[in-house]
Amino acid sequence: MATDGDTKNHNKYRRDKPWDVEGIDHWDSEKYNEWKPEMMPGSLLEESSFATLFPKYREKYLRQVWPLVTRALNAVNVACELDLIEGSMTVRTTRKTSDPYIILKARDLLKLLARSLPFQQAVKILQDDMHCDIIKIGGMVGNKERFVRRRQRLLGPDGATLKALELLTECYVMVQGNTVACMGSVKGLKNARKVVEDCMRNVHPVYNIKILMIKRELAKDPELAGENWERFLPTFAKKTVARKKPKVVSTKRAYTPFPPQQLESKVDQQVESGEYFLNEQQRKQRVKAERMAKAQGVARERRQAREIAFVPLEDRPQDEAASTGEDGRGGRGGGGGKNAKKAVKFSDGGRAVDDGPSAFELAEAIKSRGTPAKAAKAEGRKRNAADAANEKGDDEKGTKPGKSKKKARHAYMPPDI
Repeated sequence: MATDGDTKNHNKYRRDKPWDVEGIDHWDSEKYNEWKPEMMPGSLLEESSFATLFPKYREKYLRQVWPLVTRALNAVNVACELDLIEGSMTVRTTRKTSDPYIILKARDLLKLLARSLPFQQAVKILQDDMHCDIIKIGGMVGNKERFVRRRQRLLGPDGATLKALELLTECYVMVQGNTVACMGSVKGLKNARKVVEDCMRNVHPVYNIKILMIKRELAKDPELAGENWERFLPTFAKKTVARKKPKVVSTKRAYTPFPPQQLESKVDQQVESGEYFLNEQQRKQRVKAERMAKAQGVARERRQAREIAFVPLEDRPQDEAASTGEDGRGGRGGGGGKNAKKAVKFSDGGRAVDDGPSAFELAEAIKSRGTPAKAAKAEGRKRNAADAANEKGDDEKGTKPGKSKKKARHAYMPPDI
C-alpha cells in the first residue's frame, strides 16, 4: 500500500518559467501575428523544399502570373521554380530566410494555385492569420451521377448556397473538380469542412447553414457565452425511405472450383456431324437436301390441316377440335359463308352429333378417291364424259356425224330456187 512518502512528485523536475505568470493568455496570438527578423537573428541550418504538381489546363495561367508569385515569395526570402516539362512548382528556403514557418505558407500557396484559385486570393495565405484547407470529396460518393448532384447542391442555384456559406464561416470557398479549397480562420475552416462533408453524405447544406445562423445570433449575447447552446439548436429527424425491391431476385449459384465446360467451336461441330470432311459440292447437296426435307415437312403439315376439316369433331385431337370451334367451321365463326348449314347438332346430353357420314366411311372414301383436290378433279372428268355422251346421242338422232347439235342448229342452209 502506497504512503504519502511513496507518492510521485510531478513537480520535482519542473523548472521555474519566469515568463509563465498567472495573468498571461496562452491563446493570445496578436503579438505573434507579425514576424520580425529580430526574433531569429541567425539563418536556418538546413534547406527545406516542397514541390507540387499542377494540371495541364493551369499551365497557361501559371505562366502569366508566375512573375507575381516570384515577387511575393522573394519578399519573404523564399525561392520558387516553375517546371513546365514535369508540370511541377517548387519552393525552397534560402540563406536569408528567417521565418521557419514561411516555407509551409509558400507550400500552401502552390497548392491553392494548383487547385484553380486566382493569384489575388491565393497570395493572402502568406499572412499569419490566414489558413487553408483542401477537402477531398472525390472518393466520398461511389456513383458518379450522385456525386455531381451533391456537388451541385453545395453550390446552390446561381451560387447562393456557397455565398451563404462564405458569409457565415468568413471563409473563401472554391469548388473545383474533386476538391473544395477553403481559406479563412481556423474556426471558420472547421465549420466549412463539416458542411461540405455532410453535404457529400446526403445532408443538405441548408440544415447546417440554419444552425450556423442561430449560433451567430447567440454569439452576440454575452450572457449566453458560457452556456450550452444545444437547447437552442434545431434537431432534424432522419427520414428512412424504404428501398424498392428488385422485380427479379437473382439467386446465388453454388460455388464450384471447376470452370464451366468449354463450348464447342464451329469446327468441332462440323467434325462431329461429318460436314468438315465433305467437299464443296457435297456440302451444297447436303444443304439442298435439308431444305427439301424441311419443305416437305411443311407441306405435309399444311395438307393435314386441310384434311382435318373432313374428320368429325369426336375423332379429332382435343386441341385441334378446340381450335376449329364448336360448330366445326373454324375459330372465326366458320368458313362456309352466311347461308352455310350447320353440320353439328346437339342432343339432350350436350354432346355434338354429326349428321354426315361416319369417320370410317369418310376415311375409306378418302383412301379410295385420294385427297379432296384429286376427288374434285375426278368428279369433273366424270361430268365432262357424261356431257360428251349426251351430245353424241343427240347427234345420232338428227345431226350429221362428227358435229354437235349446237353447230348443226346454226349450219348454213341454201335457199330453195
